Amino acid sequence: MPTTTTALTAQALPIPVPSAMGSLEAYIGAVHQIPVLSAEEEQRLALRLREHNDLTAAQELILSHLRFVVHVARGYAGYGLPLGDLIQEGNIGLMKAVKRFDPAVGVRLVSFAVHWIRAEMHEFIIKNWRIVKVATTKAQRKLFFNLRKSKTRLGWMNAEEVRAVARDLNVSEQEVLEMEARLSGRDIGFDAPDDADDEHAPPAPASYLVADEADPAAAYESADSEADQLEILRDGLARLDPRARDIIKRRWLEPESKVTLQELADEYGVSAERIRQIEANALKKMKALFAA
Repeated sequence: MPTTTTALTAQALPIPVPSAMGSLEAYIGAVHQIPVLSAEEEQRLALRLREHNDLTAAQELILSHLRFVVHVARGYAGYGLPLGDLIQEGNIGLMKAVKRFDPAVGVRLVSFAVHWIRAEMHEFIIKNWRIVKVATTKAQRKLFFNLRKSKTRLGWMNAEEVRAVARDLNVSEQEVLEMEARLSGRDIGFDAPDDADDEHAPPAPASYLVADEADPAAAYESADSEADQLEILRDGLARLDPRARDIIKRRWLEPESKVTLQELADEYGVSAERIRQIEANALKKMKALFAA
């Protein structure tokens, strides 16, 4: 049975979006007027889409499930993000689910689509909930969403609550404490003006964070100096004989696999003291170039 490769997007299909309906209430009212499909109708439309790339069938499947996206989006209202934006992200997840839905599996589309809908909303929340990302890895994202649901009271959790959350989510207590600190933080403008009416407001970071390297002239001078030193290093290595160059590289320029004097002595068939002498003489020559 062929799989559809047709791109399902709001631009390709006449799918209503909140921003085009005049108001969010009008959009929600409109999608709730769309009839819910029966299992037989859903199977028939899914087969038409999968076997014939029928975009009309895809449109009917998507439209009939827009109300479910609204329902899921309302569950994330506590994150302080616009409901309309959450709905639009969920609609993208719904389209992805419709594209991948296989009616032969024997499950309803709504059961299959919930994963894709939530995934798009989660991605949107993580990117927009804070200016600085609070979660980057898959494990951190899971902890982020579950921790909010697991907290039983406002404010900081006590030690017993931290242990309970760590046990329930199968993570360390330290990870729970770090994520709670991120969740409890708030964005501060770097150069925001001080609020004279709020004596407890923290000062803007611009008032106490000084970046000396921010000076363009100093940054250019530093980069130019580093480039000169690198060029001198290359020149110095080129002036060494092959054995001395190999010893310097493996002893000083490859810290991940640094070898011992004895290892080099065994390889070259000389004493460790002789390797040390070659190394010392090579370093002396190279230091003379830097001092010149």
